[in-house]
Amino acid sequence: MSSRESRVALVPAVLAAALVAFAPALALAQDEGGRRSAPTISERTGERLNEAIEYLNQDNYAGARQVLSQINMDRLSPYEASRVHQIWSGIEYSEGNYAAARQRLQQAIDAGGFNDREVLQARYQIAQIYMAEENWREGAAALEEWFRQAPEPNAAAYYLLAAAYYQMEDMNRALEPAKKAVEIAAKPQASWIELLLALYLTREEYDAAVPLLERLIAMEPEKKTHWLRLSSLYQQQEKYPQALAAMQVAYNAGFLSQESEYIRLSDMLRFNDIPYRAARVLEQAMKDGHVQANSENYERLANCWIQARDFEEAIPPLRRAAEMSNDGNLFARLGQVHIQREQWAEAERALREGMDKGGLEDEGEVHLYMGIALFNQDRLRDAREWFTRAMRDREQRDFADDYIKLIDRKLKQQRG
Repeated sequence: MSSRESRVALVPAVLAAALVAFAPALALAQDEGGRRSAPTISERTGERLNEAIEYLNQDNYAGARQVLSQINMDRLSPYEASRVHQIWSGIEYSEGNYAAARQRLQQAIDAGGFNDREVLQARYQIAQIYMAEENWREGAAALEEWFRQAPEPNAAAYYLLAAAYYQMEDMNRALEPAKKAVEIAAKPQASWIELLLALYLTREEYDAAVPLLERLIAMEPEKKTHWLRLSSLYQQQEKYPQALAAMQVAYNAGFLSQESEYIRLSDMLRFNDIPYRAARVLEQAMKDGHVQANSENYERLANCWIQARDFEEAIPPLRRAAEMSNDGNLFARLGQVHIQREQWAEAERALREGMDKGGLEDEGEVHLYMGIALFNQDRLRDAREWFTRAMRDREQRDFADDYIKLIDRKLKQQRG
């Protein structure tokens, strides 16, 4: 989760919170008998604020502004002034004027009309606005101050603090509030678990990360990223059968879509010694166009069949790979496969194609195999020539020398 797209979304509903906080204040202005009750709000001010709220409910911010601008702030009580600034904050936030929204909330606090609970709520909203601005440092500082005063911080507040530190790339300070958010929430949101997971992955604490991914899968089994990440985590822990199982579930559910995903599954099947299944997965992916039909992937498919000891199936993709390759090494490999099948003429043909194409990594080995292919066709003199060439390679010298001695004995016997 290092890209901007993977960052946790932090969009506080400040307007909604402001309106909820204001509604009880209006209710306190009058009791059922019409008598004033403390704290009080003037009838005219109450009418204007109600009118402003009505405009807000209609998303008519210009109308709300016009109504509030008619209020003489100098004549308001602290209680009334706090409510007016609070509504102004909601308007500013709704229009994306975050700095003005924060300023209005601070003015609401400074006006002195809030009780302790409302002050804490406003400070929390100020921190939220900093987050909406992506001003993580100021937001974290505001939240830390709020935590020092809040009697029972909720899980959402811990998450918000962790997210701020995460955005600042201060992973150590993000960890504890992220853990707290997940621990104390009755039903933590998936994004909260995602954040804690990201922190554990950054710290390479894979044992702690796995249970979180399993929890996310239980919550959102339809998300392929969870299955792929779980597979990667198991692989990091060298739990290869479990890594394969998670990847196989994603495949069976139809979640795979990228070439790299199909190739990874095929490679994992081979690694877990299931080459036949690896070949079938890769073959179908190439047929469906999920995996490119290029030299590298044809070679990969051939290797699956070779590992499965099905050399006949390996030949067509290996030939395609060799034909598409820029050098002759895959033709040399094809020649070796034909030798495994004791198809000596086909082996000779493939080896010659490899030498004609050039760029061989091990000419001595190719010369040795050419000698073997010719020897088994009873073309002893031709074979001896290629074994003689192979003698120039130190690694092939002993094998070639043995064949030359054998050929010389056979030729001597033929001469009689």
